[in-house]
Amino acid sequence: MDFDKDISELREKFLNDDFDEQTFEIDPVNTIEYAKLCGETASRFLDPEDENFQASPTYVASLTGSRSLPKGFPRFGVGMDAGKGVECFRPLRPGSTITGRTHLHDIYTKTGRSGRMVFTVSRIEFFDEAGAHLANSDSRIVMREKR
Repeated sequence: MDFDKDISELREKFLNDDFDEQTFEIDPVNTIEYAKLCGETASRFLDPEDENFQASPTYVASLTGSRSLPKGFPRFGVGMDAGKGVECFRPLRPGSTITGRTHLHDIYTKTGRSGRMVFTVSRIEFFDEAGAHLANSDSRIVMREKR
């Protein structure tokens, strides 16, 4: 098996095509509780009366779509969480409705002590009702190649 060729074909077939879309109601009660659990102390995250009231920047990592991989994506083995990443562009306002669109942002391999591993990065891009890009939330999954 030409593993590098297979990964190149997967990248060509699956990268950057939206495969899931979800709408999220941003509940102020939830964002405040999230902020408290994260140890936030700034009033902009805790007080709905603050003129700059917003969700904590990492709040979007708690929002998930209905799928983490597109239909037809092959399984190389058991998938495990390999990390999260968040990129914020604009404040997320509690009380708003946002849309998240998911696509595979990257597919890559590494070789470790246990053999080859395939990593996927599913990215959810979040948009407000006017279409402004608010944030990205990346979730990495690692699958150890079956032997």
